[in-house]
Amino acid sequence: MLKRTDYLTRTYKPGGWTLAAYERDATGYEVARRVLTTMTREQVVDEAKKANLRGRGGAGFPMGVKWSFMPKMVGAKPHYLVVNADEGEPGTHKDRTLMEQNPHACIEGCIIACYAIGAHVAYVYVRDELHLSKARLEGAIGEARAKGWVGPAPFGKDYAVEVYVHSGAGAYICGEETSMLNSLDGRRGEPRNKPPFPANAGVFGCPTTVNNLETIAAVPTAFALGCEEFSKLSPLHGLGDGGVRLYGLNGHVKRPQIIELAVGPTLNELIFDVGGGVLGDRGVSCVIPGGSSTPILRPQETVNAPDLKALLHPWHGKSVFDVPLGVDTMRGVGSMLGTCCVTVIAEGTDPVACMHNLMQFYRHESCGQCTPCREGSAWLERFCRKILDGEGSLEELDSLHDIANGIMGNTICAFGEGTAMPALAFVQKFRREFEAHVRGDRSGQEAKLVVEPWG
Repeated sequence: MLKRTDYLTRTYKPGGWTLAAYERDATGYEVARRVLTTMTREQVVDEAKKANLRGRGGAGFPMGVKWSFMPKMVGAKPHYLVVNADEGEPGTHKDRTLMEQNPHACIEGCIIACYAIGAHVAYVYVRDELHLSKARLEGAIGEARAKGWVGPAPFGKDYAVEVYVHSGAGAYICGEETSMLNSLDGRRGEPRNKPPFPANAGVFGCPTTVNNLETIAAVPTAFALGCEEFSKLSPLHGLGDGGVRLYGLNGHVKRPQIIELAVGPTLNELIFDVGGGVLGDRGVSCVIPGGSSTPILRPQETVNAPDLKALLHPWHGKSVFDVPLGVDTMRGVGSMLGTCCVTVIAEGTDPVACMHNLMQFYRHESCGQCTPCREGSAWLERFCRKILDGEGSLEELDSLHDIANGIMGNTICAFGEGTAMPALAFVQKFRREFEAHVRGDRSGQEAKLVVEPWG
């Protein structure tokens, strides 16, 4: 169900990034004041759990539950909050809008989160190329510090909170939380083996909570409304997926954009009601539902859930494009919600070229630590290029499936699986088109090839 909201985006207008606009149009740090002065840490965590605020960075883990993993007592090692604003995945472009248009929500969310987990310092890790985002965050921190809301005694509470912006070096792998922690430590951006988990040994070897930037930016809204009421804004509240979130829409749509909605719109609603349909009034070939690492979905796929107790039974027999976009519902249809930035690919677009485009990216961005990912991503890109150029064989086409399966589950972090899953989906769902490239028979396809630039 398409339900428009503006809790996060009402400041998305000229000058909306200033403190004056945040005080006029949003919570104005009054939520952080109330939380710090009237609630205990334990009460904050318990309340946060009621929001059913699933992580907005891709994994979809409940924020309140993650906060509860931090040690209850702060011992010899300090606690830290690290906010992941790296946002380096192709097709994902939502967090930068928050940093540029509503940075004070990010800072207020940091203050509340720091108090909840027993931290006094928050690091916001921002992709280096996002210069305006960094400048707006720095400006918001300066305005909040001038008011005394960031510093040694926010709102008169003897609980110091400092927020720092840390610039990454533009490596996609540092969007993975342990790689980001290594980068913050001044080490090479490579994932760490788990355990220990960040809540036990994160940045600087200290207990750390890592949250996505949009997750943190939604915290003031959740506590302003009451976390349970915030969750109930979503029709998926009963499935433990609550609140509102930003949806990105890009690719072959007439109106690419970022829009704030209650959790639970469908792909059809996003593409046609929000995006105005497909460029050239063509049909939809497939969509990438949540950033480039999520398996593609096609409109002719239907839900098979005849069991009355099945999660997706209410949509049994319907197109996957009519299933509400949620963390668990997308897993149920064989994909992932990911970052919730949808890329629409129109009919007539060569799926082999699409897959090759993605494999070029993943080959370039692999950190090289794990052999299956380092070598597998290179093989996927190489064989895909040969097939695209008409030089591949059926044996090499078959090997794409084997290579991708060899990556799955055999790497330290999810980067390898994020490479393999879209590759497997493209090969399985467009097998006929891949075979046509191998045979050199592309009649009727090249004439329909989409030539417009992606939105």
